[in-house]
Amino acid sequence: MARNELRPIVKLRSTAGTGYTYVTRKNRRNDPDRLVLRKFDPIARRHVDFREER
Repeated sequence: MARNELRPIVKLRSTAGTGYTYVTRKNRRNDPDRLVLRKFDPIARRHVDFREER
């Protein structure tokens, strides 16, 4: 079974410059632009913005 391309897997990379990433899925219909989420970066030990990379 092929995965639906409506919800692709995306990598979220930390903007703190630590190189830490989260992997998640997003709905292209609701979020056509690049995703930005505020999540915890354990290397920086604080919450920072994580931006979608392709």
